[in-house]
This record gives sequence, structure tokens and C-alpha cells, in this order.
Amino acid sequence: MIQPQTPFGSLFRSWREQRRISQLALAAEAEISQKHLSFIESGRSVPSRDMVLRLCENLDIPLRERNTLLLAAGYAPFYPERSLDDPSLESALRTIETILEASAPNPALAIDRHWNMVIGSSALNPLIVGADPDLLKPPVNVMRLSLHPRGLASRIINLREWRRHLLHRLERQFRLSCDPEIGRLLDEVSLYQRDSDDADRRLGGGGNEIAVPLRLRTQAGVISFISTVTVFGTPAEISLSEVSIETFYPADDVSAGLLMKLSGN
Repeated sequence: MIQPQTPFGSLFRSWREQRRISQLALAAEAEISQKHLSFIESGRSVPSRDMVLRLCENLDIPLRERNTLLLAAGYAPFYPERSLDDPSLESALRTIETILEASAPNPALAIDRHWNMVIGSSALNPLIVGADPDLLKPPVNVMRLSLHPRGLASRIINLREWRRHLLHRLERQFRLSCDPEIGRLLDEVSLYQRDSDDADRRLGGGGNEIAVPLRLRTQAGVISFISTVTVFGTPAEISLSEVSIETFYPADDVSAGLLMKLSGN
């Protein structure tokens, strides 16, 4: 995260440039003049608190970084941040747990902004059997668990393809958030399996598929998954806004049967 000592105009301009939107286009969306926006970015004009929030909304800036921009403009943070074990978030976490278990037999998990598992469904357990116990100590980092040689990597049939997909997601997240911890995680996992020559080199790029699959060797056989990511639609609290739910669905009928077998049904 960029430090709040940086002038608001410079901070905001960096976000606008990250989003690759021109001053003219953003001014039109925010219903202000381009000249006014130019003055804000150059520091010649101090935006009101409502203007900061409006501009952040138009650029879809994460809530955590909106607070940073408010501080830089001289205002108090607007969005509260609580630990996920705060009693006020208990109801939201119960809802997440209900969603995860309702996905059975499809495995599902909730992660925070740093890819640490918040909650995992019971259907996830058979898939992580055999992973190094150190990688399963809380907080479980899902990115490390997936790509570490002592994690799931040795059982991912299309490791190079799946690794490329996850690294792309991590790189995009780093570009959008500028979070140094994400940058460090990206540097770390980029070193895993760098020179691997796994099965997907023989299988090819999977050009006929509609999504990047995860092909995982399990006790029931090789199951192909496709995943979906769900986030809260209208969060007003930072930690909750950064939680995402990832659900893995069987990519074909054979995988669906194997998944049912693995779940004991």
C-alpha cells in the first residue's frame, strides 16, 4: 500500500493511471470538469471528503486504499476495519460457512486478501491429504499450499498451466492493490517448480476449454475442476470486503462421479 504521507493528488493519479482511464473519461464519469480533476491531481485544489469518496468509487479502488486516500487528503478514514474473529462479523462468517457447506460435494474455501484460508469446507479435506503438515498450519496460505512442491503441486497433472493461471491472478492483484505482502508472496511462489516438466507439457494448452482447469490426482482418481470466485456485493467493512469464496466444480461427468465417490456418496 502506498503510504499516506504522499500527497493526495499524486496518490490518486497513480490509481487512475493503473486503471488506464484518462482524466477526461474519469471527469465525465464523476460529473466534474476535467480542469477540476486536473487541479486535484496537481495539488492546486483540495477535494472535499465526498469528492474523494466519489472518485474512489468511480475507479473501484479497494476500501483499504480508499482510507489511505482519505488520510492523504486530510480526512479521517471512512471504512471500519475489524479482525475477522471480531464478534460483530460472526454472523457474516456463519453465512460464509453455510455457503461453503451448501456447495458439497464440491470443495469450497474462503480466503482473505493475502490468500490465507479463513474457512474451508469439509469437502476440501480429501483433496489436501498428504500435504506437508507445515503447510497446513494456520493460517493456511492457499497459494503456497497449491504450488509448493510439498503441497499439492506433485498431484496437479497440469501444474505448469495451473501455476501460470495462479501467478497471473497474483500479479493482477498486486497491480491493483500495490500491497507489498502480495508482492512478497508473488516473489516466493514464482520460484516454485520453475523448471518443472510436468504432464501438461504433453497435454498442450487446452485450447478447446472454456476455463483453465485444475486437474488433481486424488485417491479416487484424477478429477478435473473449474472454479468460480464470489465476493460480497456491497461490503462496507474492510476485512469482509477482502474475503472471497472460491468453489471448485467438476469439469465433466467423469470428474463429477469421482468427486461423489471421494465424498463417500
